[in-house]
Amino acid sequence: MECISVFDMLKIGVGPSSSHTLGPWRAAEKFVALLERSGRLESVKQLKVKVYGSLSLTGKGHATDLAILMGLSGADPETIPVENVPRTIRKIQEQKKLLLGSRVNIPFDPAEDLLFRRKFLSFHANGLTFEVQFTDGKDLSETYYSIGGGFVVQKERVNSKKKTMAFNAFPYPAHSGKELLYYCQQEGKPISRIVLENELSLRSSEEIDAGIQRIWDTMLESIYIGCHTRGTLPGGLQVKRRAPDMYENLKGELPYTGQEDWLKSIRQTEVKFRQILKWVSCFALSVNEVNASLGRIVTAPTNGSAGVIPAVLMYYLVIENHEARFDEIRRFLLVASEIGSLFKKGATISAAMGGCQAEIGVSSAMAAGALTELMGGSPEQVLMAAEIAMEHHLGLTCDPIGGLVQVPCIERNSMGAIKAINAAELAMDSDAGSAKVPFDKVVQTMWETAKDMNSKYKETSEGGLAVGVNLSDC
Repeated sequence: MECISVFDMLKIGVGPSSSHTLGPWRAAEKFVALLERSGRLESVKQLKVKVYGSLSLTGKGHATDLAILMGLSGADPETIPVENVPRTIRKIQEQKKLLLGSRVNIPFDPAEDLLFRRKFLSFHANGLTFEVQFTDGKDLSETYYSIGGGFVVQKERVNSKKKTMAFNAFPYPAHSGKELLYYCQQEGKPISRIVLENELSLRSSEEIDAGIQRIWDTMLESIYIGCHTRGTLPGGLQVKRRAPDMYENLKGELPYTGQEDWLKSIRQTEVKFRQILKWVSCFALSVNEVNASLGRIVTAPTNGSAGVIPAVLMYYLVIENHEARFDEIRRFLLVASEIGSLFKKGATISAAMGGCQAEIGVSSAMAAGALTELMGGSPEQVLMAAEIAMEHHLGLTCDPIGGLVQVPCIERNSMGAIKAINAAELAMDSDAGSAKVPFDKVVQTMWETAKDMNSKYKETSEGGLAVGVNLSDC
C-alpha cells in the first residue's frame, strides 16, 4: 500500500494539466537524474522522446511537449518563473539544441526528436519513453507513466514497494474510509488530527506547517492573479477570461492595497445567497484560468480540478468564519488530502483512466469532506459529504475541446465547488449513521464506472463535446 502524504496529493506546479504537463515534466526530471546517477549525462549523443496514448492525443493542447523540454532542461516547475518558459522553449526550437540537465548541450529538434504516437501502452494511458544513444554506441530506453495528479511511475508496484517502509511507519495507515473511521473512533480524534500524526512520522511540525503555508500561499496567489488578469486564454479557442469581470462586479468599491490586504477586504463585503454563488464561481474560475495559461497553481488533486479546493476554502474564510486562521486552513487541507488519497488508492485520479469523475469528482469530494470538518461535522459526516459529492459526479466524462484544459474544464471547477458546499450542508443536516451509500462503496463504484467508460471519453478529445463542437465556430 502507498504512503501518500498531503504533499503528494497537493503539489505546486505549472498548468495546464497534472497528468499531461506536471507528470511528463517530472518524468523528464527523473530521466535526467537517472543519467546523472549513472555518470552518463555527459556522454549523451542523441535523445528522442516518444509520447503515447492520451498524452499523445491531447498532449499539444495540454503543453506536454513544452513540459518535457522544460524537465529535460533542468527547470523546476515549483520555482521557475513561469514567464521564463516561452523564452526557453523558443530558444530550443530556434537553435535545435537542448541544455540537458542545465549542463550538457545536445542536438535536439522538437519537430524531429519529440514524437507523438497514438498507440496506447498496456500499463497506463499516459506513457512516454526516453531513448538515448551514447557516444560509445550504447543505447538506453526508459518508459515512464504519468498516472494522474503529477504522480509518475515506471512500472507497477516499483514505487509502492519503495514506500512500504514509510507507509508502515504511519501510526494510522488507512486504505479505506472504514479503516480511517476506525482510527478516529479508537483514538477519539478528528480526521485532520489522524492525518497530521501520520505526517509527523515523516517530517517535523515546523516542516509541515511551512509546507502547508506554501500550498495555501500558492492557491491564494493563483486566485488573486486570476481575478486581476484580463485577456484571452492561449490555445486558439479565444476563450475570454471571465474571473476579472466577475470580481470587479462583486467587489464594488472595496479599497485594498496589494494581495495581503485583499483577503481582508473581501471578508468585509456584505453578501447574499446569489452573491455567494458568484464569489465561489469567481474563485474557482480564477484559479483555472491561471492554470489554462501555464500559470503556477496547486495540483488538487489534479491541475484540471485545481480550482475546487481553493474556492471552497475561500468560501469558508470569507463567508462562514471571518475569524479563521492558519489552523483552519491546515485542517482543511489535511482532510482534503486524505480523502483524495483514498480515491487514488481505491480508484484513480487520472482522467485518462477514469474521465472527469476522477478529477472534478474527486476534488469536489475532497473539498466537501474538508469543509464538513471545519463546520463541526463528525468523521462519519465528513465521509458522508465526500460520498455525496462523488455520487453526483459519477460517470462524468473528460472531453476537452481542442485538447485544451478550457472548455468545459474551467466551468466544471465552479460546478464542483458549488456541489462540494451543497454536499457538506446535506451531510451536516443528516444523521451520521443514515448514509445509504458508504464512502468506500462510492470509491469502488467510481472505479467500476471508470473501467466501463468508453476510452473516447477519457481525455482523448475523441468524444463528447470535443467532437460535438465545431472548432471553426469557437
